[in-house]
Amino acid sequence: MTALGQGVRRHGGPGRSGPRRPGLPRLTPRRPGLPRLQLRRLRLRRLGLDPIGLRRLGLRGKIAVLLAVGCALVAVAIGLLVHQARLEQVADGARAQALAQLVRVRQVYELTGHVDEDDAEGALDSSAVPEPLRHAALDGRRTTYLDLSSDHPAVWAARPIGGHVLSVRKPLDEEAREMADFDRQLMVSGAGVVALAALGGALLAGRLSRELRTAAATARRISKGELDARIGGPGTAGGRDEVAELGAAVDTMAATLQSRLEAEQRFTADVAHELRTPLTGLHTAAELLPPGRPSELVRDRVRALRTLTEDLLEVARLDAEAERPDLQVRPLGPMVAGIVRRAGEDVGLTGAGEETPVRTDARRLERVLANLISNARRHGGGRVEVSVSGCAVTVRDHGEGFPERLLREGPRRFLTGAAERGQGTGLGLTIALGQAQVIGARVRLRNAPDGGAEAEVRLPAAAGD
Repeated sequence: MTALGQGVRRHGGPGRSGPRRPGLPRLTPRRPGLPRLQLRRLRLRRLGLDPIGLRRLGLRGKIAVLLAVGCALVAVAIGLLVHQARLEQVADGARAQALAQLVRVRQVYELTGHVDEDDAEGALDSSAVPEPLRHAALDGRRTTYLDLSSDHPAVWAARPIGGHVLSVRKPLDEEAREMADFDRQLMVSGAGVVALAALGGALLAGRLSRELRTAAATARRISKGELDARIGGPGTAGGRDEVAELGAAVDTMAATLQSRLEAEQRFTADVAHELRTPLTGLHTAAELLPPGRPSELVRDRVRALRTLTEDLLEVARLDAEAERPDLQVRPLGPMVAGIVRRAGEDVGLTGAGEETPVRTDARRLERVLANLISNARRHGGGRVEVSVSGCAVTVRDHGEGFPERLLREGPRRFLTGAAERGQGTGLGLTIALGQAQVIGARVRLRNAPDGGAEAEVRLPAAAGD
């Protein structure tokens, strides 16, 4: 007994030339000078597999998508195997039933001499018998043939008898419906598995994403100067996963950075404090020198050194957050007018009558504005202008403006930023921004459209008192 099945032979091989089949995208040939990575992305886009969309997803989305895709591939592979096994099982059963019917029809034919065509669609020399099955029967073989290509699938069985071909046909419509229901169940089950995998991946990735976002937020807090910020608690030190190792590494880095900065701050404060006593004696001795040009030079350098020492002590106190403001509600315009009057006659003022009440420390605000006016006087050109508007005070010069690096990175100690802005220690702007932070003000540095540098100090309004 043999089994025959339908097949389609495809002619042509790898070397065959001809028109491109519809529906398949043509791969882009490699272009001269095009990077390999860009060429690969271009080909993937042509195939509908744009990796940019996946790269734009967050970590949670990527893990969920990759898990879902992986489970979908596994589900498709298992579904195909199960489908094929079930199909072979149904086909083997149908062939066996067709052969059993063929035996029964043959027995009836041998007893009666005729074939009842209503019995299992039995026939003698039927013209509907597939040609491969007919030739096999005429060759003396008992054979089955599975026809799945038509709208009404069926299985045939045939054998030779007295120079004729005896055949039976068993319809497989019911089996086809069962296979369709079975395939639908496979697809529903596969879709459920993929959905569960995506949900599990999203939950797992959500926890991982939260931990990484916490680490990123803590790192940003550290970069803003909050050196006490830490990622993990006491129970995460023994973590074994990569996220725990990352958190421990960042915490260790923050602790090391904090200890080094604190040591640097202590060193600066100690050096400045130790210099105060000998500088006081040196200043007293310089005042006792006889009048003359050399004595004036000595007194000038002693005053500069003493000012630098006081600035270093002030920076050390600001770094240690030891400054405590004495906040009071006062009108801004008259307070700024007094500061400008004490700063010198070369400073212009507009808005002195502004009566907007602000909550600030007058002594520290004077320190902020005096440093900004001194910086504008030293590095700018022309007359220094101070204007009051609402809760804001703007100090402007007419020089070359602030360097781009200073506007981008902020003031740095002992760095003036550009040669055209003169010489100095670079501590003036640092102290101004530090004292402004103590009193709750914001300092914004910018260059005016028509030239010159502008420093705006915006104070908190008294309405929030």
